[in-house]
Amino acid sequence: MKNFNKQSNKISSIKTLVISGTLVALTLACSSGTKEIKTSEATKEQPKPVVVVKRRVEGDLLRESMADVHIQAKGSAYHLPQNFRAVSPIVNTENYQHYPENGIKSVLQDPVSTFSIDVDTGSYTNIRRMINQGVLPPADAIRIEEFINYFDYNYPQQSTTGSDTPFSIDTAISTSPWAEQRHIMRIGLKGFSPDVDQITGRNLVFLLDVSGSMNHPNKLPLLTRSLELLTAQLNENDSVSIVVYAGASGVVLEPTQGDQKAKIKQALTSLSAGGSTNGQAGIELAYNMAEQAFIKGGVNRVILATDGDFNVGMSNHQQLIELIKHKRHKGIALTTLGFGQGNYNDHLMEQLADAGNGNYAYIDNINEARKVLVDEMNGTLLTIAKDVKIQVEFNPNLVAEYRLLGYENRALNREDFNNDKVDAGEIGAGHTVTALYEITLNTSENRYLDPLRYQKTQVKNEVQEQNNQFSNELALVKLRYKAVNSEGNIGDKSNEKSHLIKRAVMISQITDFTKQSNDFRFATSVAGFAHLLKQSDYWQDMSYQQIIDIAQQSKGKDEFGYRAEFINLVRSSASLQVNMPDPSKIESKTESKLQSAELNIQGFTRSIEAKATLLTAH
Repeated sequence: MKNFNKQSNKISSIKTLVISGTLVALTLACSSGTKEIKTSEATKEQPKPVVVVKRRVEGDLLRESMADVHIQAKGSAYHLPQNFRAVSPIVNTENYQHYPENGIKSVLQDPVSTFSIDVDTGSYTNIRRMINQGVLPPADAIRIEEFINYFDYNYPQQSTTGSDTPFSIDTAISTSPWAEQRHIMRIGLKGFSPDVDQITGRNLVFLLDVSGSMNHPNKLPLLTRSLELLTAQLNENDSVSIVVYAGASGVVLEPTQGDQKAKIKQALTSLSAGGSTNGQAGIELAYNMAEQAFIKGGVNRVILATDGDFNVGMSNHQQLIELIKHKRHKGIALTTLGFGQGNYNDHLMEQLADAGNGNYAYIDNINEARKVLVDEMNGTLLTIAKDVKIQVEFNPNLVAEYRLLGYENRALNREDFNNDKVDAGEIGAGHTVTALYEITLNTSENRYLDPLRYQKTQVKNEVQEQNNQFSNELALVKLRYKAVNSEGNIGDKSNEKSHLIKRAVMISQITDFTKQSNDFRFATSVAGFAHLLKQSDYWQDMSYQQIIDIAQQSKGKDEFGYRAEFINLVRSSASLQVNMPDPSKIESKTESKLQSAELNIQGFTRSIEAKATLLTAH
């Protein structure tokens, strides 16, 4: 019996061993087959590796965050692990117009400077966005006058509509802080601020871009929050309409009284982005809505909020500009508010605002929205003078050379000053407008231009005749403007008469730079900063630290902290300038020397080269 039991146990052990071996063999076979199948499937469906295509980008801007990018391959979505950083093929389409920088003018040859005023501020806030994101801006994005005019200055102010002019004029001149034996001359305008109760009403049409390009946190969501701030300031005398456009346009909100804030807010918060951008259809519909709710004697304005990426409709932007010019003669102005980055069309936004007798601002955060649409609401919406032109004639007996800082895209011909049919800029309630000239006196030995040999005697006799009468005048500043209630047929400017103002700048006004007002010195520091960012050929012996020192000493009363923010912006720019690689050294590297590395890229600045390379884990 014992032997039988032993034999049975032995047979059972053998069976168990055989069965286990069989199961193991089958498992290995299945695993091998599965591996072969997976390998085959992987060979067929493996997504293409992410590469950085070799390219050179000069002057491009900071772009969208590249972390956690979804990569599309053969219809399937793959999400990279967080320890990878992917670079998607971004094409920079931001558009900035190039204007040659104003050069040095000889007073003997060209004694008169003529230009239109400008109250836009979009260039400064757009550049602020770039610097805060860690990249220096391209030179074409920098407009010096918009840097200077971003800040408010305490010029003498006309407080009532009964004044002879709707704005005050202030002139000043001092030695230059950045060039010996040169001077800075400033012309400042300050618009009066009317009583809000005197405003008949505001008819506002929000023309909002809800196309797919606006689907980003700093675009449509910021846009709607910004306009909520504006609508909170309105009352029952005001009217709000909302028109949206993408592939097609439509009315989201018919003209609604300004005190129906819940209804307006609901319309704004219901918006979502998607589709292409047909700006033409939206603009035509918005102007129709503005005409429908027109308030006689009030503010009638279309507020266009977009990234400017119009990709369907009128492909020729000039046709769009002409459409807006036609509409402005009906008493409806256009304000453009820019949002976003990557595809931002700065040049078009400025053009549209100019054509619509309006202003242009770039909104990079909610604080800027509050500044433009709440704190400066009347200046943004209420025009107090239009077609404002400035002409400066320099005295050749005292001044040898001059250069206007900025306003390159506002230059007018000399004969345009007296031609009331020529369009110029508008000034809003409470707005300040500042223009700076760098001038060189005849007594200076630090001139840009050499004296002429053969014209000297001829000009001397002509100048001598004026010596006794105007011997103490450095320059004569002349301004022309039209009142906002100018009469004339719609679309016909021939009956609108401009008003002329003259103001002489006396040699006795010259002071040392350190004795000038805080506003004068701060505006000069802002102009200096803009020149350094542009890497201007006309800037001499001025450093970031000098600009910081001047701005610090002249900051004065800074209620909202804009001047302190400017100083920090200069500091950031100085650091970026130091850390920016030398393009010549980058270009000298061969492809073989370019290493595979983590790409924490949000954009490109100046000149960058990269070879095609696989992403690697870190």
